[in-house]
Amino acid sequence: MRIDLQWIAISGLLLILAFGLSAWKLYNSSATYLPQPAMENFYDLNANTIEGAAYSFSQLKGKRILIVNTASRCGFTPQYAELESLNNQYGGDNFVILGFPCNQFGRQEPGSSGEIATFCEKNYGVSFQMMEKVDVKGPEAHPVYQWLSEKARNGVEDHKVAWNFHKFLVDEEGRLVASLRSGVSPLDATIVDFAKR
Repeated sequence: MRIDLQWIAISGLLLILAFGLSAWKLYNSSATYLPQPAMENFYDLNANTIEGAAYSFSQLKGKRILIVNTASRCGFTPQYAELESLNNQYGGDNFVILGFPCNQFGRQEPGSSGEIATFCEKNYGVSFQMMEKVDVKGPEAHPVYQWLSEKARNGVEDHKVAWNFHKFLVDEEGRLVASLRSGVSPLDATIVDFAKR
């Protein structure tokens, strides 16, 4: 009987460890790609800024872009500080960060555009371009996220945005070159090298 209880305990611990490692990999994995031509032109996309102004992606030609879905009440919310640091060091004519607030994961971004903008400025001094709140998955996914998530559009790979602060890198020719999960720091070498080149 004692051996059975020990076996159950050990089995339970191994199961918890396997689940933990699997979750860690899910949130910390990244994929990089050799540049491939997109099936649909990235620069034909449009979105609205958090202030409600139209924003044409054609103005991004020749720039490297980091696109990230954000939330104000998430365990990853402190990544705003790292994103701002990255923007302060490398943002400008050649590198741009676009933040897309999203309320699809744990309802962690319930605020209005004004509330989100105030939160970002007050708590993290965000100066990179924040966009209007959007859906990043499902039937109502914003066209930008349809392009990022569907190989038939981006020409590289299908992606599933699983949580807040999933990051995508698009090169200066409008080609998707990386998908990095939530747990990957904005100051990870892959992102910094991309930003500063």
